[in-house]
Amino acid sequence: MEFYIKNGGNLQGEITVPADKSISHRSIILSSLAHGVSQITNFLQGEDSLNTLKAFEQMGVKIIRHHNDLEVHGVGMHGLKKPAGDLYMGNSGTAMRTMCGILIAQKFDSTLVGDNSLNLRPMMRIIKPLELMGGKITACKDSTAPLKITGSQNIRAIDYKMPVASAQVKTAIMLAGLYATGTTTITECSATRNHSELMLKSFGYQIETDNNKTIQLNGGGKLTCQNITIPSDISSAAFFIVGATISQGSNVLLKNILINPTRDGIIKILKLMGANIKIKNIKKNGAENIADIAVKYAPLKGIKIPHQHITSAIDEFPIIFIAASAATGTTILTEAQELKVKESDRLEAMAEGLKTLGIEVKTTDDGIKIKGGKITGGKVMSYDDHRIAMAFAIAGLVSKKPIVVKNCQNVATSFPDFVQISQSAGLQIREQ
Repeated sequence: MEFYIKNGGNLQGEITVPADKSISHRSIILSSLAHGVSQITNFLQGEDSLNTLKAFEQMGVKIIRHHNDLEVHGVGMHGLKKPAGDLYMGNSGTAMRTMCGILIAQKFDSTLVGDNSLNLRPMMRIIKPLELMGGKITACKDSTAPLKITGSQNIRAIDYKMPVASAQVKTAIMLAGLYATGTTTITECSATRNHSELMLKSFGYQIETDNNKTIQLNGGGKLTCQNITIPSDISSAAFFIVGATISQGSNVLLKNILINPTRDGIIKILKLMGANIKIKNIKKNGAENIADIAVKYAPLKGIKIPHQHITSAIDEFPIIFIAASAATGTTILTEAQELKVKESDRLEAMAEGLKTLGIEVKTTDDGIKIKGGKITGGKVMSYDDHRIAMAFAIAGLVSKKPIVVKNCQNVATSFPDFVQISQSAGLQIREQ
């Protein structure tokens, strides 16, 4: 499936984007392991989060669906049952890596499989700490999925210093720590998204955090059912934030967006570039904060992206690169080698596409340099990466000629209504 985007136009009006993907995953995981019935409102109906839901159904968790709302009958931390077959994680690194933390502690063996893209992503970063905790995970020769997990009832706590900034690895260790004997301590090299810590606390589990970089928890506790309303995803909102910023005459209001200091890097980066973004109506939504985000067109300038904002914008760089392409001057990103091991090598994939569209780009081992210019139009590859597909679609707003984005099926993993919502906002896009 391809996207065809007619060049030109702008974005207008109120926009509501889907529920946060990270929080949707975690809501299913903790609700399933809790005692009692949890109510989840506004669950993301994307393929990634639905695969996590189906995996817990395979392991005996009763989940009643009412469109975007769920009723999860938790089985407790020791109530999961052996699935009849492999657990399919689709395109989701979050699902595969975090599930490992739970499955190493079960009474049964299991196998995690993914799609072609996920089966190429590195898993040693999760295998190493979980093996130190007593887990046994067998991967393919390049430390990739499928992952065969041998269940164990002898999980032990560790004191682990994270060599890379990864909320997925951190969460997997925390989940394994729920089953471990002793106190598990995790020290991050750079603070990553803290949804797992916040949600564990809301489910009544005692966990200590120190400036979002050191986490401690004792094994053997209990999770208690909760009612959760999932906010709209800032990663999905990012496409419209950038689209409105770069297209003259745009004026949009994005409603009920997750505002979390471990996820707001894109706002800080775009403001440094000169964006006209205002945060309004901040309020609590359970353990998280939400707000409305108002965006109007503003001319952008290239910048050297500060290192301290990289982790909190790690999923938004494809669309940030579109903003950089529409800016005056050069934007430089370094120390972002993590982008090479996402759903695609996002540095090389975006550079290739931007060059096709007439932008001067140079990649390095850990970053990219983008000289702002005129986007000319043309055909680009998404490399089956949902965020790259949507980023190039937004580029059509400022392109001289139409843009065709190839292989866009995976947009459904995080934003199944992207085309319809984009059309309503003013982007001239269609599937073909």
